[in-house]
Amino acid sequence: MNSSLCIKCKGKGLCGRPFCPILEKFRSIETSFSGITGETSIFGASPPSVFVGRHNYPEVRAGPMIPPQLGGDEASLLEDPKALLKMGIQDIISSRSRLVRASTGVNVKNARNTDNPLIEKSQELALSKKPVDTEAWFSKPIRNKLKFDNVLTPMGPSGELKDFDITENPRVPRKVDSLVYDTDALAKDAISELWGSNIPAEHITRLLSIGLLGQERRLVPTRWSITAVDDMVGKQLLMKIRDYQQVSNVCVFSGGAFGNHFEIMMIPRSFTFELIEVWMPQAVWTGGTTWIESDSEDLSGKKGYSNLAGGYYAARLAALEHMSSIRRQASVFMVREIRPEYWAPLGVWVVREAARAALEAQPQVFGSVEEALMGMSSRLRTPSSKWMEKAKMLCNIRAQRTLDSFF
Repeated sequence: MNSSLCIKCKGKGLCGRPFCPILEKFRSIETSFSGITGETSIFGASPPSVFVGRHNYPEVRAGPMIPPQLGGDEASLLEDPKALLKMGIQDIISSRSRLVRASTGVNVKNARNTDNPLIEKSQELALSKKPVDTEAWFSKPIRNKLKFDNVLTPMGPSGELKDFDITENPRVPRKVDSLVYDTDALAKDAISELWGSNIPAEHITRLLSIGLLGQERRLVPTRWSITAVDDMVGKQLLMKIRDYQQVSNVCVFSGGAFGNHFEIMMIPRSFTFELIEVWMPQAVWTGGTTWIESDSEDLSGKKGYSNLAGGYYAARLAALEHMSSIRRQASVFMVREIRPEYWAPLGVWVVREAARAALEAQPQVFGSVEEALMGMSSRLRTPSSKWMEKAKMLCNIRAQRTLDSFF
């Protein structure tokens, strides 16, 4: 296989094969869910979590995700990025594989006036901020098959949902309750309000995915809703950041998680953003070669969909959050080096959390962009001569002077 195609594809089937051989390797992993296989009913506390697939869109499969025999405290960890960050990759796979995907067929346009009570109950479940005890029955025995890809967090086996009950009242935040019943609010405005009210990204994503936000309510495949939330929140933050003063110095943040190492430079200029991804040999999607690609945007914002897919919007959101918190703007240059330690796909949340971890560290301050680049290069395993070839926007910044430089 062409390793560069694998990185661009990440399991979407661009090679024409019926199954991705890389993902099939992970799906065959036997973990703690093996005892669930063949069951026709389960009971457990949903984190809460729902899943909407994209296959055969607009006729998709959707429903709750339930970890059998888990109580609320244990179940809540399965959807909490902060808790997952404390685990190893194998532990995350083992824990998340306990989430059974209970699904039923539905048209995405039937989110508001659906005759499917299973979707209505899934929407009720999605409202909650705390785990909810749930019981489900299946028309066929549960199938032993994990789900992996580059955007979604690993999930466990799946089953054809016949019926399910929520056996306790969901705990719904007041702001969620208000915006879910506000059918005049645009989805982007509702998402912005929820974010501003400290509703976690995972909660906002499931509300959007299960068709509970916006004027034209419809189900959104979970993988699409994850990137949509990152993008819409980022754009809302950028509207305010454009008016902030620039940072005072060239500074570099360093850090990461699960073999996703970030070097992030902030330069005293108007907002621009550039991300370079360096996939090292033997990382999850690569073979024995290095793959490098970049994407960027200026003050006017991103036009079109990024060639770096959801990781671009997740990394950008982390940078915009940081600038919003310090009330400053900057030109941001990121290098994300994906190392062999990242041996299994865990989802785009890893990019967001790894970038956040880097930005929470104490930055190094430099006198110039050139000095900062030398500092970044000293911590990266890939020579700068390789990835600097892709740095288009940074090259422009290094070559162009601003009006301030004349005073």
